[in-house]
Amino acid sequence: MMSVLLLNTTYEPMYVVSLRRAVTLVLQNKAHLVECLERSVRSPSLTLPEPSVIRLHGRAPVARQRALPLSRTAILARDAYTCQYCGLALPAGRLTIDHVLPQSRGGGWSWTNLVAACPACNAIKADRTPQEAGMALLRPPGKPIGVQAALLHDAQRNPAWRPYLWTN
Repeated sequence: MMSVLLLNTTYEPMYVVSLRRAVTLVLQNKAHLVECLERSVRSPSLTLPEPSVIRLHGRAPVARQRALPLSRTAILARDAYTCQYCGLALPAGRLTIDHVLPQSRGGGWSWTNLVAACPACNAIKADRTPQEAGMALLRPPGKPIGVQAALLHDAQRNPAWRPYLWTN
C-alpha cells in the first residue's frame, strides 16, 4: 500500500500514513496536498491527485525524537547511494565511506564527518581534506534526527520526501 508523508503546520515530518488515511485527512479538510503523484484517486463522484506529502492545517505535537545508530547502511541511505563528490550513483557494494576530515588528522566516526564516495573519488581525495584535494561536497553531511531517522529508508523509495526530511 502507498505511504504518504504527513507534515505538521511548520513542515516538520510527523508520521508516515497510509494513502487511505491521507485522502481522508484531505477530504475532511484537516490537511492539504503539498506534493502529488501523477496518478489519481477516484471515486464515483470525485477525482483527487494521489498525495505523496500532506500538511496538517492545525497544530499537532511532533513525534518524540529517536536516535539512529551510525552505520555504513545508514550513511549510504542518507546520501542516497550517491558519491558526494562526483554525484555518481552506485549500488551499496561498490560505494565506500570517506572521512571528510581524514582520521590521520583527527577526523572521527560521526554523522558530520562521513560521506558516501565512489572508489575513484575516495582514491583521489586520499588523506586530504576536500579543499586540499580541490573537491567539493554535493551536500554537507548531517545527522538525521527524530522522525527523519525513522523515515530514512522510506525516503529512498519516495524522493519527493527528501526536501522535508533533510536540513543542510
